[in-house]
Amino acid sequence: MTGRIGFACKYHHPDRSLSKKLLEEIERPLNERSTTITWLNRQTRDVAEQRLWEIMEHNIEGMCNLVKYVGSLPDDLRMVRIGSNILPAYTQPDWSYYWTEPGVQRYLESGFARVGSLARSLDVRLSFHPGQFVVLASDRPDVVERSIEEFEYHTDMARWMGYGKTFQDFKCNVHIAGRAGPAGIINALKRLSPEARNIITIENDEISWGIDSSIELEKHCALVLDIHHHWIYTGKYIKKDEDVVKRVIDSWRGVRPVIHYSVSREALIETVPEEHKRDMRPNYQALGEAGLKRGKLRAHSNSYWNTACNEWAWSFTEDFDIMCESKFKQVASIDFYNSMTGNTVTPYLTN
Repeated sequence: MTGRIGFACKYHHPDRSLSKKLLEEIERPLNERSTTITWLNRQTRDVAEQRLWEIMEHNIEGMCNLVKYVGSLPDDLRMVRIGSNILPAYTQPDWSYYWTEPGVQRYLESGFARVGSLARSLDVRLSFHPGQFVVLASDRPDVVERSIEEFEYHTDMARWMGYGKTFQDFKCNVHIAGRAGPAGIINALKRLSPEARNIITIENDEISWGIDSSIELEKHCALVLDIHHHWIYTGKYIKKDEDVVKRVIDSWRGVRPVIHYSVSREALIETVPEEHKRDMRPNYQALGEAGLKRGKLRAHSNSYWNTACNEWAWSFTEDFDIMCESKFKQVASIDFYNSMTGNTVTPYLTN
């Protein structure tokens, strides 16, 4: 295997029998903290700014700890997505001023530089995935404007880490979304900074814009193939040797591409007993006839419970890295990796 298997955003302690307090003590040093605009607006300015500083300190240190953990894993598992709430209210009009203050800027630049240096020294591949409210292809100019601001916020963080200098030295992924479709994305790309254009990737979604639409962007940016989204959108299991997959690979211009992999929640599949077999791919038509529509099937499972789907996803590793999207985070991704390789990597944090 030459690719990577990654997980998204948080360290998830494997032993959930521990008390909530103990789990929080274990997980807190690696996971981000945040706050809300509502809470900030209720405080005096001094109290709110102090909270933002504390969150910034915690989250930068947390990123370092998360990167160190991922860097302690075997090479095949050194990939992680960073959460988006590292700097709360960064793009909010009433609070964005705080992040431009000289002392804050110096701390941000030095702190993120430390994260980036650590990731490169440990050969950990990093990425972002802004929320689905980032709609660069919206038909509403105000939504596009806010989406660009939010994407550039992620770009600022990548830039401080030392990325965005070359095409796809870092991945910041968004869905097409929006009624303007691929044409809207092309227009938005023209308004992004050079660093943002270097790191942006566009993913097919499961509701509005499938891979048949996102492939129209193959000459404009790198494309992420979400194989679960494709199954929900078309009812078909895409194969690695299909022409559209080859075109997705070409969109990365020689950089190793990424697919996203998730499976539907096991409890939902149980509603159709004959389809509830770990060694058999779920039948989309049968699930639909049982009343399970796209909205329900899109939800991610805790773990990678279906061995047939796992084998299907694993078939892409010759050409792709795999970003695992599951609720049990690295516990699920490492279990998936172990099941396909015969290895016995532990998902536990070790000192």
